[in-house]
Amino acid sequence: MPVGAGVYARPVLKIVRLALAVAISAAAALGAVRLLTPADGDSGVRRQLAFLRHELESGAAEDAQRLFPEGYFFLYALYGLTSVDAGRPDDARWALSRLESDAGRAPFLGDMPLRYGVFYRGWINWLRGGIVGLTRDPAETRTFQQESAAIAAAFDESPTPYLVSYPGQAWPVDSTVAMASLRLHDKLLTPAYDATALRWLAGVKARLDPATRLIPHTVDAAAGEPTSGAQGTSQSLLNRFLPEIDASFAAQHYSRFRTAFLDAPLGIGPAVREHPRGSDGPSNVDSGPLVLGISLSATAVAIGAARVHGDTSLATGLSQFGEVAGVPVSTPWTKRYALGVAPIGDAFLAWSNSARPWVATAEPQPPTRFISRWWRLPLLTFFLAVGAAPWLLGAAFRRRRSVAPPA
Repeated sequence: MPVGAGVYARPVLKIVRLALAVAISAAAALGAVRLLTPADGDSGVRRQLAFLRHELESGAAEDAQRLFPEGYFFLYALYGLTSVDAGRPDDARWALSRLESDAGRAPFLGDMPLRYGVFYRGWINWLRGGIVGLTRDPAETRTFQQESAAIAAAFDESPTPYLVSYPGQAWPVDSTVAMASLRLHDKLLTPAYDATALRWLAGVKARLDPATRLIPHTVDAAAGEPTSGAQGTSQSLLNRFLPEIDASFAAQHYSRFRTAFLDAPLGIGPAVREHPRGSDGPSNVDSGPLVLGISLSATAVAIGAARVHGDTSLATGLSQFGEVAGVPVSTPWTKRYALGVAPIGDAFLAWSNSARPWVATAEPQPPTRFISRWWRLPLLTFFLAVGAAPWLLGAAFRRRRSVAPPA
């Protein structure tokens, strides 16, 4: 290398090293700030909805459908439900219209006692009830009444508390959403389904997972008996809806869920396992890849469950952990997580961050066990080490060069 080139290269290399050190320290500082400050609440939800609307209009729901069976449905449903929480009925109606299209119903065709299955009918009825609660629109109200009557009749005629979602297949969480929609009907309109709900609760309590005493993940479609134990993804959803059905049972169930599924692997957390503590199992399309047994999707949905149960310490902890692990990118107009590469994850987070009870009126009794603030310490230590490392290594390198003997 010519002498002149070396003279110019050294200052450039020094600037590059300085810029890299500043970038690493800034990223570490941002992580620490996100860990210590509250999530940005309603303003963040509004910006998440703006991002999701753009993605939906660009075909994100169709893309999600190619990844898992309810991808299209969940993206529009969660956008609509979050819009209800945000007081935006027009956006919720727009989402509902997509769900009631041929594309929205396509995965749910087949011969079932309740046409399209309880998954489709339950989530649709819950969303429609939310819109009725905001607007009291006469046409929507009549449809909500008719749909609620059809769902209640299916429960009354069923020998089990769990209706089928697909031919020959039943997931308890889907029936739980449908039952919550009947409770919403009775809050908004003339009460009609208390006996149906009490009979359903009795059937649920008689068919709990024997290992955890929680509602199981899957059941036999004919008898309603558990065919798999409790799992984190369905538990997070179940505990979001149970307070809308029965406060006492919901509190007991949530306490057991906390004991069995809440974890902090390597001292970092809180987070939600896909399988109960002390046991391991495979991942699935709903849980996503498991890291030390943790399901990121279950953890995201559990934020909403904690909020409706009044579990402020856990909701705050999960939200702040998500602000770090999810690597959100914010602008004055939009907010997305993980660079927005998986909008379905953004939809679940938006729904969780906007969570509030729709039926329950009494203040929930929060758990007596709180999440210690010290859970942040390992991550803060990590960020401090990462932020300081470039400067400490640079100083050590300069000292080494200054004491090196001349060649």
